[in-house]
Amino acid sequence: MSVSCGSSRKIVIRESVTKSPPKEVVVTPKEVKKTVAPVEVLSNKEKINLYIETYSAIAQDEMREYGIPASITIAQGILESGMGYGRLAAEGNNHFGIKCHSDWKGKRIYHDDDEKGECFRVYKNPATSYRDHSLFLVGRDRYAFLFDYKISNYKAWAKGLKKAGYATDPQYPDKLISLIERFDLTKFDTKKRKVTQSSSKKNKGQRFVNYTVQKGDTLYSVSKKYNVSLEEIIKTNKIKDKTIYLGQSLSIPLNL
Repeated sequence: MSVSCGSSRKIVIRESVTKSPPKEVVVTPKEVKKTVAPVEVLSNKEKINLYIETYSAIAQDEMREYGIPASITIAQGILESGMGYGRLAAEGNNHFGIKCHSDWKGKRIYHDDDEKGECFRVYKNPATSYRDHSLFLVGRDRYAFLFDYKISNYKAWAKGLKKAGYATDPQYPDKLISLIERFDLTKFDTKKRKVTQSSSKKNKGQRFVNYTVQKGDTLYSVSKKYNVSLEEIIKTNKIKDKTIYLGQSLSIPLNL
């Protein structure tokens, strides 16, 4: 499932990862990173909540940099990536179904879409996909009018994306708006970060480093890497059940 550049199909959230990949693929499993937890144990609502928890901070960073509402970016990511479990997201870190186009020089993955075996971009990690999504909207004239809307006007953005040709599904705006309202995504549409306990400590002299979870990482290995206790990492990042996910951004308190 993907949407890009005026494609003509409907968006469907699927329960499981596609089991029959196309024959030709440029990347191999060793060259890409899976970004989510096991699919079979989660309901759709749990998958969406996990997606939001994992990627909302990245969407907010993109909003502060490029002016695209975080609520819109998250909602598009949920739809385009199949809640993070679609093949393009799982194997190519492509969360927005962006195709190769003539200017793409990076790795590629081939996937059946409007036509069989179409070329899609492969990213180093999900954050790179989010950045390319921002650049995709900012760098194309047909989306320029969207940036005249206020960040708070998510309905105008949703309808504008359809008008500009991001997708031809007539229900596309309604699906984005429904996700935004059902999961209260507008709470991420603020340009200022909330003051947290960790940021208060930072003002008193403690330093932090951002770390993106890599394949094979555990809380224990990350704690050893930075010589920080498990409890500090869990408390700072409000981690539940001592579970971290590939591509997750962690704030690591440094003991200086």
